[in-house]
Amino acid sequence: MALDETIAFRPVRIAVLTVSDTRGAADDRSGDALVERLADAGHILADRAIEKDDAAAIAERLRGWIADPAVDCVIATGGTGVTGRDVTPEAFAQVWDKEIAGFGELFRWLSYAKIGTSTIQSRACAGVAQGTYLFALPGSTGAVKDGWDGILSTQLDIRHRPCNFVELMPRLTER
Repeated sequence: MALDETIAFRPVRIAVLTVSDTRGAADDRSGDALVERLADAGHILADRAIEKDDAAAIAERLRGWIADPAVDCVIATGGTGVTGRDVTPEAFAQVWDKEIAGFGELFRWLSYAKIGTSTIQSRACAGVAQGTYLFALPGSTGAVKDGWDGILSTQLDIRHRPCNFVELMPRLTER
């Protein structure tokens, strides 16, 4: 795995969604960490929002971003656990055309090295909807860092070899 420096970096326009019943803009540490990382990498923050743990509200927010040509990718943090209020994966499943099953599997594998078997409680997931990538990470700052640093920082960089999500973007809506 390496970066091909002969290819020009292409910024991705990313919307950040925090899913929480308790967090607001002033204490959204996970969302802040994600915004900082994507900006440091050279990407563009397309939008940012906080939604309660409500599948219909989350799905509606996602639909708006999916329909917006200024958003290439959505990264959500929170609501991926197993409690009754954790509904982010269900909301994502309402809108995606295709699931990217390997994302959740890889996230849990990376997370296992840090938190052991507790990673089994994560339902991190990803998919594609009408040409927009959707990624859902757990709500802890550590999980956001693991997901960005361990997966998304390279997969959202067109220079990453042997392949990456960015180079596929023009073909996501093919039929």
